[in-house]
Amino acid sequence: MSILRRLAPYLAFLYVSFVGLTSRLRWLGAEHLAAARRVKGRADGPVVYAFWHQRQVFFTWTHRGAHMKVLVSRSRDGEIIARAMSLFRIDSCRGSSSRGAATAARELLEALAAGWDVAVTCDGPKGPAREVKPGILYLAQKSGLPIVPIANAVSRKLEFHRAWDRFQVPLPFSRAVVRHGPALIVGPQDDLAAKAKELKAALDRVTDEADREVS
Repeated sequence: MSILRRLAPYLAFLYVSFVGLTSRLRWLGAEHLAAARRVKGRADGPVVYAFWHQRQVFFTWTHRGAHMKVLVSRSRDGEIIARAMSLFRIDSCRGSSSRGAATAARELLEALAAGWDVAVTCDGPKGPAREVKPGILYLAQKSGLPIVPIANAVSRKLEFHRAWDRFQVPLPFSRAVVRHGPALIVGPQDDLAAKAKELKAALDRVTDEADREVS
C-alpha cells in the first residue's frame, strides 16, 4: 500500500471532522426513527438504515460512535473507507453484491440479532445510481426489522458530476441536516421488486426533503 493510501483514512478523518465542527447541523424526522425502534416492542430496538451512496461522507461525522455496522465493499477503496470509519468509532462489515455477499449478510443478520443497527448504501458500491439492490430488502425480511430511509444534505459541497452517483463531498461552514423518513417493513410474503420501488421512492423523497432544508 502506498504512503498516500496509508495516510488517506487519517486525512479523511481530519477533513470530515473539520467540516462537522464548522457546520450547523439539524436532525429532522427523529419521530420516525423512534417509532421504528419500537416495532419489536422495545424502546431501543435495532433498525436497518438505508441511504444513497452519494451522501455517505457526512454520515461518518453525524453517526460517529454509533452502535452500528455499515456494509462496506471489499475493494481497495472500501478498505480506505473502513479505516476512516474506524477512526470515527463506526464498525464495518466487508462485502458487496459481487464479493462476499453471503458472508456479509450472515454477519449483518447476527449484528441485528445482537442489537446493533445496520446501515447499507442501497445503490452501492458501483450503481446504478439510486436503484435499490435486493440485499437490504433480504436483511429486513429475514430479521423482521424496519428499514429507516435516511439522508443528509449540506449547503456547501463539491459534487463530482462524472462519478456514477454524482458523489458529494461536504464543505466546511455549511448548514446541514440529517432527515429520517417513515420506516418500511418487508414481510415474509412481500414482493421484493415492489418493495424495492417503494424504498427507492421513500429514499428519493427524504433526500429531496433534506436538500430543500438547506437550499
